[in-house]
Amino acid sequence: MIPELRGAFNEIFTPEKYRAFLSLLDERCGTHVNFRICETPCFFPAPLIETMQTAGAELIRQLVQNEPYLKAARQQIPPGFRVQNEPARPMFIQVDFGLVRDERGQLAPRLVEIQAFPSLYAYQPILEKTYCDAYGLTVRGQSHHEELFRRAILGGHAPENVVLLEIDPYHQKTLPDFLLTAKATGIRIADIRDVRKTGRKLYLDGIPIERIYNRAIADELVRLDVHADFRFDDDLDVEWAGHPNWFFLISKFSLPYLKHPTVPESWFLHKTNPIPDDLENYVLKPLYSFAGLGVKVGPTRADIDSIPEAERPHYLLQRRMQFEPIIETPFGPTQAEIRVMYIWVDELTPVSLIVRMGRGKMMGVDHNRDKEWVGASAAFLA
Repeated sequence: MIPELRGAFNEIFTPEKYRAFLSLLDERCGTHVNFRICETPCFFPAPLIETMQTAGAELIRQLVQNEPYLKAARQQIPPGFRVQNEPARPMFIQVDFGLVRDERGQLAPRLVEIQAFPSLYAYQPILEKTYCDAYGLTVRGQSHHEELFRRAILGGHAPENVVLLEIDPYHQKTLPDFLLTAKATGIRIADIRDVRKTGRKLYLDGIPIERIYNRAIADELVRLDVHADFRFDDDLDVEWAGHPNWFFLISKFSLPYLKHPTVPESWFLHKTNPIPDDLENYVLKPLYSFAGLGVKVGPTRADIDSIPEAERPHYLLQRRMQFEPIIETPFGPTQAEIRVMYIWVDELTPVSLIVRMGRGKMMGVDHNRDKEWVGASAAFLA
């Protein structure tokens, strides 16, 4: 993106520096990072990132202030997952953008997805620092939110009474973020199956849980048939750092409702009539999956027909965007998807950026694992 910085990095890069970078990252995370980390960070002009941050905030506010939309979205919360004491706004929100060429030939962001669920808030600052230290970079990162993150997680509670909740957390690919979150805040990591309920109270190893930083995804709880000692819709004496209802209230379900220059055309599958003939120009997405699970780029008519009528309200058909390959690498120009991460405690604040680089149909790290100079990365501004 910034030719002089890109060229300078490509000149100093060596496989030995990359291996040292990965080793240092594992050391700082306290575990092996089990997803592909890109050889390079990305260098973006600050005005482009500021445009994305502003657009993301506009999209979030548009949804939070749209009560008819929220009423429709609440109907999507499945049985057993409607949690009490829903706050008026989400705490953690991710807005993913790809870059396209607009009608003037200028780079412009286009929304890929929006989700009110935590991301790698503790991990991303460490990734930025490790890129800088391993490669000797003196550039400006975006992740300077440690105190705000602590406030959001702890909510004034003692760390021993706050848990990060997940399914089998020590075998998740996001374990580096979990460990760094625990280190930064002092909270405990809990497998949802180890939490015990007595009356309205929850306990981990006999210690009361007063606040939960939820990282357990409803879709996975159902898909893996996880049995816990409590239900999310129980009358519980507990606070949530990131209320679970917002996972459903701001999600892919919102895309047909959004009106913004960055948003591509989107339709619910059950309302798409007729089905377009040029399906190669569309993307089929299940509403509440994560990490690209079930997404089909350029679906076939057979893919559409295989979805039962009763399931079609849970799928989205979105016009496919042609992302611009903008990062020069030894393997040719590569696309970048930029995630703007927000925390909303007092004010809606953009706190960090995640970059995913890829040369395939999909940008997730799982979809680019056999390539080089792709995968999870960090953004530096100039």
